[in-house]
Amino acid sequence: MLLSAIPNCNSRLISPTVNQEKGNQPDERQWMNPQRQLKFLQRLTPPLFAAFVALSPIITPPGSYAEAIDVQRGASLFGHACIGCHVAGGNIIQPGATLFLKDLQRNGVDTEEEIYNITYYGKGRMPGFGEMCTPRGQCTFGARLKEDEIKLLANFVKSQADQGWLNIGNGGD
Repeated sequence: MLLSAIPNCNSRLISPTVNQEKGNQPDERQWMNPQRQLKFLQRLTPPLFAAFVALSPIITPPGSYAEAIDVQRGASLFGHACIGCHVAGGNIIQPGATLFLKDLQRNGVDTEEEIYNITYYGKGRMPGFGEMCTPRGQCTFGARLKEDEIKLLANFVKSQADQGWLNIGNGGD
């Protein structure tokens, strides 16, 4: 069946070397044995099936690729704009304002929308990063983020808070 689709399956290139170590010539007839072929296929099938499932576009819909890219972009943005103060979800300037879920809930910032608003406009010691952020003293003096970037960042922060900041690294750079 499947072996018939593989050309030269019983060639000397695939022959076992056990007999060669003893000084004997390899016996090609042992590869022609259906039981040996079946055992060979049984050993080969699981890794081939796993590779097929992992690479199959049916199993992994295109939407998940976009989601993975968005998470990576959010992590990268976090690494550039936020990690200086919020290493691993903490807060080096104001310890009670971490990005951990309990602190976000206590401070009324436990939704993506609220995280977006604070990231865009700033609050207290947290500067705003939005392009239209005002007043000037409340906004970062550094590079501003676009609206879609802040949305990705808010999504990333919320998902990390929900997971307890277990997957944070250097932002993927």
